[in-house]
Amino acid sequence: MSNANQQRRPSRRPLSGGKVFRGVLDARPYAMPEVTSRDWAEIPPRQVRLDDLITVKAELRLDVLLAEDSTFYGDMFGHVISWQGELYLDDGLHRAVQAALHQRSTMHVRIAKLSDDGEWLGA
Repeated sequence: MSNANQQRRPSRRPLSGGKVFRGVLDARPYAMPEVTSRDWAEIPPRQVRLDDLITVKAELRLDVLLAEDSTFYGDMFGHVISWQGELYLDDGLHRAVQAALHQRSTMHVRIAKLSDDGEWLGA
């Protein structure tokens, strides 16, 4: 394993996600393979409960959260990685927090699976 992958993998358990998320990490516990927007677009969106998700970002930017066009240039669905039996919110933290602020307990995401050794399996 490379030093970059070792640095990204937290050695501790996720912090509590309160009443919104299952847990909160400050880095990915898995090595993310190089995938394109097209790879993500091939995965159909589905609804997932926020309290089933572990976030991989611990910091939230208020300017991004409050921006009206925050998804204008990106995928309108969050990106979730299913790895070792857990669901990790890899991209879409601000959308998830917006959903929670609007008292919604679910959001639409694209869920991709990674093998235990980090290989991209897609949907």
